[in-house]
Amino acid sequence: MSCEISPLHLEPGLAALRILERVMRSVPDILDDVAIRAAYSAHGGEMFGFATRSLGDAGLAEEAVQETFLRAWRAADRFDEELGSLRTWLFSILRHVMIDLARARSVRPPLTSVDPTEQATASTEADDQFDRALVSWQIEEALRRIGEDHRRVLLETYFRDRPYAEVAEELGIPEGTVKSRVYYALKAVRLALEEMGWDGS
Repeated sequence: MSCEISPLHLEPGLAALRILERVMRSVPDILDDVAIRAAYSAHGGEMFGFATRSLGDAGLAEEAVQETFLRAWRAADRFDEELGSLRTWLFSILRHVMIDLARARSVRPPLTSVDPTEQATASTEADDQFDRALVSWQIEEALRRIGEDHRRVLLETYFRDRPYAEVAEELGIPEGTVKSRVYYALKAVRLALEEMGWDGS
């Protein structure tokens, strides 16, 4: 008789490993075991931690991570490294899974006497936090795709809020060139974000 330890009683890293093992056992004919394990090893712990903080339930977080890797495996042919990093793609899937789980949980009666308005506020705050994190990862990825000159002036003027004249002096280029680079950098970042599926909201 084998006794399997519940992932809830393990450290987060071990719990995450158990999730992956369940996914691996539940899906027949996994062709690329090494790739899935590598992806999980690189991002599973972070995803589990984020899901736990966002959902407020370790069991639900385990389910979310498991479902994320299952969906990623099923949609592996749609992943395009040129459109975004694996991390961004996985967190995007996790976001959709967490929304699905939150919707399913909202139609079930609560197990404890929690004020529904408090629960809705907490859920909205978690969704907002996740959306902000996802957008920041997408922006970071988009910035990697533009040229160094454009990225530098954009970071200095737009994100560090430095005056154009100061940046121009530091770089030894005319102020008009800085303005032009900022304009084209913003345009390139927007295009990169749209290629990654960003809808502007």
